[in-house]
Amino acid sequence: MSAFTQAVEDGLVLTKRNVLKNLRNPDIVVFTSAAPIAFALLFGFVFGSAIDVHGSNYREFMIIGILTQTMLLTASNTGVGIAHDMKLGLVDRFRSLPISQSAVLVGRTSGDAVNNVLVIILMSLTGLLMGWRIRSNFLDAALAFLLLFLFAYAASWITAAIGLTAKSPEVLGNVMLMVLLPLTFISNSFVPSEGLPKVLQVVADWNPVSAVVEACRQLFGNIPAGRPEPEVWPLQHPVLSAFLWVALILVIFVPLSIRRYAKAVGR
Repeated sequence: MSAFTQAVEDGLVLTKRNVLKNLRNPDIVVFTSAAPIAFALLFGFVFGSAIDVHGSNYREFMIIGILTQTMLLTASNTGVGIAHDMKLGLVDRFRSLPISQSAVLVGRTSGDAVNNVLVIILMSLTGLLMGWRIRSNFLDAALAFLLLFLFAYAASWITAAIGLTAKSPEVLGNVMLMVLLPLTFISNSFVPSEGLPKVLQVVADWNPVSAVVEACRQLFGNIPAGRPEPEVWPLQHPVLSAFLWVALILVIFVPLSIRRYAKAVGR
């Protein structure tokens, strides 16, 4: 059996393990969704009353930003979980088994990806109750949901790399917030990037989160009417740009996480 085949089979076994563990703990999905739902209600009904988006209802405008932010926040569970497993010595037990080293990370990220599907469903239902509507065809909407899922999966590998570097899982949550929240707030998630100061606008326009948000708005049919055409390439071709960002993140962080994991278990 080749090393690749062994890694795939072991990864599937550990993915099943993590999925079953999550199913036995539905609180994970509930509490993972609680904060984003609170964000959606806060932005939609409190801040939204003071924010005007020309050509669109603000709640419809911002719900895509909430969905994308939620994918980043749920991805942090991967890094926290890995750091916690390492602290408890669970990784040492896996090291004693005849399994591929990469399978542990594949199982963790894939298991959390299944959890993200449930979170996407809950957040989409919340958006529909708040007035968000899908105004495109079925295939475009399906592609948008696929993009959100893949973006969350790619982000899980980023947090896996961070989790394997952190010395303590207790502080990792704060580290994740310091990294992930600026990505969503310095973007077009909650306000049009055209209204930001020039320096922040440049950052927002080239932010991968902005590409994902713009792509999903386009695929769901939620682009505000009369909005000026974007001037930068990632927002002019948001679907292609978003998928390229996902591919780039995976190309960089999958091997990086595997190397860090090998180094961590080899100590």
